[in-house]
Amino acid sequence: MSKQMKKEDIETFFKRLADHDPVPQGELHYTNPFTLLVAVVLSAQATDVGVNRATTPLFLAVDTPEKMIELGAVRLKEFIRTIGLYNSKAKNIIGLSEILVRKYSSKVPSNRTALETLPGVGRKTANVVLNIAFGKPTIAVDTHLFRIGNRTGLAPGNTPLKVELGFEKRIPNHWKLHAHQWLILHGRYVCKARKPDCQKCVVEDLCCYKDKTVPNF
Repeated sequence: MSKQMKKEDIETFFKRLADHDPVPQGELHYTNPFTLLVAVVLSAQATDVGVNRATTPLFLAVDTPEKMIELGAVRLKEFIRTIGLYNSKAKNIIGLSEILVRKYSSKVPSNRTALETLPGVGRKTANVVLNIAFGKPTIAVDTHLFRIGNRTGLAPGNTPLKVELGFEKRIPNHWKLHAHQWLILHGRYVCKARKPDCQKCVVEDLCCYKDKTVPNF
């Protein structure tokens, strides 16, 4: 397991990410909490680019649970068939739409416990929705955040939950609102899985990763 980053370095780490990108934005397209929820469910084991390609026409036609139920699973699959696991995802989206209408007055609930009762919604999806749609300081640990938590020493852990709890414990409260987006974008474009771009990293000197890439002279 990686050594832990020093507490004082964590403050500097997020200060630099904030200076570089003051208000980070998620890359999934959505128009309201419901379409965000649908997009995040679709994004499991898929790229944001691929999801956006499918949801751009979908969300022109459907932006409420009622409209999704009216669309139905068969027609929904026509919109999302380019996305992996589209059959099960279509079933889950229709199912969660029915629950939202029946149990939550067609509104997406703003607490994790309720969100996790919806088909296709696990802890990670719930955390993304809570953070982006409702402005809650949650940390959704995907493959990027799991890698960064361990690689940098920010929050070492051998499971996504342990890494998430490590982030929650170690990230100062005043950075938590945007921490998920800063870290996912950093993992996607700089601290990449196969070859991190350490030369362009604004926090390279704070990172505990021992196998940093070096320039080729």
